[in-house]
Amino acid sequence: METKAVTRRYDLDWLRVLGILAVFIYHSSRFFNMEDFPVKNPTWYPWVEYWNRFATTWMMPLMFLVSGASLFYALGKGGVLTFVKDKALRLLVPLVVCDLTHASLQMYLERLTHGQFSGSFFQYLPHYFADDFQWQGMHLWYLLVLFVFSIILYPLLRWFKGRGRGMLSRLCDLLALPGAVYALALPTILMVVLVDPSSPVMEIYAGWPLLLYAWFILAGFVIVSHERLRASIEQLRWLSLAVAIPSVAVSLVLILGLPGELTFGTTRFSLALGLRAISAWCWVMAFLGFGSLHLKLSTPFLTYANEAVLPFYILHQTVLLSVGYFVIQWAIPDLLKWLIIVPVSFAIIMVLYEFVVRRFNVMRVLFGMKPLKQAAPVATRPAQPATGKA
Repeated sequence: METKAVTRRYDLDWLRVLGILAVFIYHSSRFFNMEDFPVKNPTWYPWVEYWNRFATTWMMPLMFLVSGASLFYALGKGGVLTFVKDKALRLLVPLVVCDLTHASLQMYLERLTHGQFSGSFFQYLPHYFADDFQWQGMHLWYLLVLFVFSIILYPLLRWFKGRGRGMLSRLCDLLALPGAVYALALPTILMVVLVDPSSPVMEIYAGWPLLLYAWFILAGFVIVSHERLRASIEQLRWLSLAVAIPSVAVSLVLILGLPGELTFGTTRFSLALGLRAISAWCWVMAFLGFGSLHLKLSTPFLTYANEAVLPFYILHQTVLLSVGYFVIQWAIPDLLKWLIIVPVSFAIIMVLYEFVVRRFNVMRVLFGMKPLKQAAPVATRPAQPATGKA
């Protein structure tokens, strides 16, 4: 294992921040796309659906891959009990808090706007805990899935950093060969093309089968462990982008632009899903490559934003739905609705983070953050007796 790989990768911090902003923009557009959402605009637009399908092609694969890269560093900070404790505090605590608090507001707005409930929020609360309790935390399913897969993969990842580090190094040496890193896309391609989408193992979350996110986590761990592999991905950045753009365009046309539904086993299905899988990996490789080259430095903004990422993610959908519930009822152009929803929601989220979450240790823990360190008391020197000299 190459010792240079243990230095902090600020490009991954930047990608994490930018990825969460992409999730925010994605959810802000869900008011206007074809698929259902807790709160919907009366009119939906095909071009918004194209954007949504494009975003889901790479968005969560990138987030899980960056999370897998973070595990490479987390595994060096203690044994299994420390690892599980840290992940539970970081991921499960905010998930449970969301389940017990603001997930109920999201479900209330969904039931209200879908004509499934009438009454106040407090009248709805008993129904939430009796019938609609969201154990996966609505949009926070990502935290639950990341926790479960991190625990499942822990023995393998720990072995890679210990006795298996030689094998990991040899594997990365092979992947660092020109173009070999694209072999990481093969499991994704085979799964989406060959496995019937109606199978229980193909349950879709944010555009991809849930099981595939374990592969993205593992790939992130492997990629960050090896300096020459990082350099190879950086060198291939333009090729990755050159493949990502046409493959996603063709896959979107095959999925959305042609009449009739995709049918498993047909040439159109295999081509559409295969190209989408290729595109997903090429987009992720392009982001990693350009990020590695251009996002190397830490800044005060990055330090602040990186700490705010998790609370921002936890709060963003509840705030978006709350703001959107009122704005979509206004008699104004739909584009203007979106242009109001996005900045107003962003401002509310940041105000809540800055003045409700960030400054108080209890709230920080509930939102998966580390407590603020108390300043060490300043030592004072005892007063010296007077000497009587002028």
